[in-house]
Amino acid sequence: MKIEFRLITGAVIAVVLISPIVARAGSRSHLLSEDAALDLLQRTLKRDRVYEKQISLDCIEYGTEETTNAYFEFVLREIHNAKCGGDAETSPAIDRYRVYRRSGKIQQWEAAEDKWQSYRSPEH
Repeated sequence: MKIEFRLITGAVIAVVLISPIVARAGSRSHLLSEDAALDLLQRTLKRDRVYEKQISLDCIEYGTEETTNAYFEFVLREIHNAKCGGDAETSPAIDRYRVYRRSGKIQQWEAAEDKWQSYRSPEH
């Protein structure tokens, strides 16, 4: 009886000690990669038709400006070529976004307010 109690107690203690480690390892495996974060951003902007009245999505290029453990920061730039028009020597920034690796949350840079804000779908 004492041996069974010790075995059960040992098993419970092992589970309690190992559970947080397994939980942390599992949550890290669900972090967005840079490609997945960019895909999420592109799908969101296309779904919400953010630039529909401003510029064709075919005339936007995406670049990664910053990578941290928490997020990827992307800049959207105009493509200037024969199809899209504009001076081929320039590629003005249109917007900047952060996509958070763990949550998939998107923030947009608000230059006028000089701060990051939660992304909100524009009203159509």
